[in-house]
Amino acid sequence: MKLFALLLAASLSLLPPAHAAMPGEVAIGSALRDLPMQGLNGPSQKITAFRGKPLIVNVWASWCGPCRAEMGSLDRLAKRYGKQFTVIGISTDDYPDRARAFLKQSGTAFPMFIDSPPWPLEHMLGANRLPLTVLVAPDGQVLAKYYGAREWDSPASVAEISRVFKLKL
Repeated sequence: MKLFALLLAASLSLLPPAHAAMPGEVAIGSALRDLPMQGLNGPSQKITAFRGKPLIVNVWASWCGPCRAEMGSLDRLAKRYGKQFTVIGISTDDYPDRARAFLKQSGTAFPMFIDSPPWPLEHMLGANRLPLTVLVAPDGQVLAKYYGAREWDSPASVAEISRVFKLKL
């Protein structure tokens, strides 16, 4: 029995932590670096162009079912609360035309960008699984990260955004 416990402990020590940081990932509480973003449905710009107002960054891909499922709620959120905060998306698609086709088909209107090899935005944000949504303070500090799809315009999600940004929504 002791041998089994030792083997189990040794094998568990070889497993990666629940969330291993990506190389270059900005931790919660730290500021995003000034990286350029290639525009998908508008002009290219640097991520720091969005400073001065709370920012929601959604990392997605057109091949990702959960990403596609939550996109409508993010678009509704952006339309409803666009005066209080900005919503942007960053696609990790290998082919920009596939991302653009999805945006056209879905009717998503908020600013979209695309990352490309060596994936600096994906690494900085910590997008080792999709979708990822990052809440960023007006000064560029990462406040929260959410992995997995959500209904972003639901009362519970709006309450969470309000709490994190300290806004009355």
